[in-house]
Amino acid sequence: MTTEELLKQQQATDEENNSAVQAYKRNNLHIESKIKLVEALYEGILRFNSNLIKAIEENDVEAKVEWANKSSSIFIELMNALDMDSEGTIAQYLQGLYSQQLQYLFEANRDNDIEKVELVNKVVRGLLEAWREVAFEQK
Repeated sequence: MTTEELLKQQQATDEENNSAVQAYKRNNLHIESKIKLVEALYEGILRFNSNLIKAIEENDVEAKVEWANKSSSIFIELMNALDMDSEGTIAQYLQGLYSQQLQYLFEANRDNDIEKVELVNKVVRGLLEAWREVAFEQK
């Protein structure tokens, strides 16, 4: 093999390796961004629920419905994002957990029940803590 052929072969190998590294970085960024997105969604639920509690306390029906709907929308999106095929048991567990939180939000809105909102917040704080641990382990 000539020097020129060796250089071309080395260049092709370098390009393949570089491509693999770039793919890894993209995939790692994608995983990290998914984790950060879920964290942000959980934080959004907590923020919206804080406003929901305030609206219940102030007997502000319009605001109460708005904040309950915003929190519920996040849970629905989280449920839609679950991959039941590849995530199996965990996805089924989360789907049930999210469904229960939706029920609590509905009841809180209907009955002006702050305790139900606080139950949802407790669950979401636990989920947020778990996701932050996952994010830490990914680093």
